Amino acid sequence: MPDQSPFGPLSGPVLVSACLLGVRCRYDGSSETCWSLLEIPGIIPVPVCPEQLGGLPTPRPPSHLVGGDGSAVINGAALVRDESGRDVTAAFRAGATEVCRIARMVHAEHAILKERSPSCGTHAVWRDGALVAGCGVAAAMLKAQGVGVMNEDGTRG
Repeated sequence: MPDQSPFGPLSGPVLVSACLLGVRCRYDGSSETCWSLLEIPGIIPVPVCPEQLGGLPTPRPPSHLVGGDGSAVINGAALVRDESGRDVTAAFRAGATEVCRIARMVHAEHAILKERSPSCGTHAVWRDGALVAGCGVAAAMLKAQGVGVMNEDGTRG
């Protein structure tokens, strides 16, 4: 019988936004548990939170992209600011770099990431006060490294 999962055939280590696995690491200290991720046959979920890995605390002020998406942040053409206006770009870059290091270390070819996040968004992110098409910083860096990214609904980025 063919795989009926929206995630398609996956196996082995797969990076997963930690908040989707029930880890209370979102900016407000909550999680967005997606139970169906725990039922994907053949995967070994590897939880990652780029914002925590970049040194940001939990809870923390919400952040948004300014001037571009995650690719623009990586290229130095955009910033990430928290709601108080503090520049947190360095933490977002550091967290994305660490997530990519983990992907290489565990030989992950895929990542399932939380949509709408300035780190993990695969199709939609908060930029300049509005929800727009684009990738978060970690999602963009993973894609550039050749890791296949998708959101919690299985939509590939």
